[in-house]
Amino acid sequence: MKTQTVTRKSFRREGEDKRREDLIAATLECVAERGLAGATVREIALRADVTAGLIRYYFPTKDDLIGAAYRAVMNRMTVQASDALQNAPDDPRARLYAFVTANLGQPIMDPNNLSLWAGFIGLVHADPAMAVAHREGYLGFRDELEALIRDALLAVGKPAETNHTRRHAIAINAIIDGLWLEGCLAGDIFADGELADTGITAIEAVLGISLKAEGGAQ
Repeated sequence: MKTQTVTRKSFRREGEDKRREDLIAATLECVAERGLAGATVREIALRADVTAGLIRYYFPTKDDLIGAAYRAVMNRMTVQASDALQNAPDDPRARLYAFVTANLGQPIMDPNNLSLWAGFIGLVHADPAMAVAHREGYLGFRDELEALIRDALLAVGKPAETNHTRRHAIAINAIIDGLWLEGCLAGDIFADGELADTGITAIEAVLGISLKAEGGAQ
């Protein structure tokens, strides 16, 4: 009997998690197509085929739902970039290369992601909860980038003290962000892989090392 009770609770929890994910997915569809103003609770409920009351059960306020959706976008892009490391050669420079090129290619560099980001970003300075979510997303990405930079520098005997790697991470994050924005806005004017190659060249200049050595070339 005890085992059955645990199984029911586990099943219920999984069902509730899936329902939350569905509501977040419906919210993201609305924000991408209609912007935040058009992402009303009524519209989200229609897309998710639920009642507004059920949405309030999982997310007491619309702000709670919007914040969860923003975190989902940030987390999805970070996970997609991290996944690229799974297939990268076992060389620190190659791993940094894979991480950068993943961020400057599909599915991360996508107009839909830009629409979502633009829809949410206006709330960062107006909503303290959104500001926290943005800060967490930024620092999480930058910390992972900094760790990859440190390993790449150490692999070739370059200085890798915190004051070096932190500044490199800030600068390289800005390079990635700028090229990502260009690719999302006007990807058709660039050749396939051009922005990723441009980013790698710029980052190699910042770090003073090659990322294409020992398995890093693509």
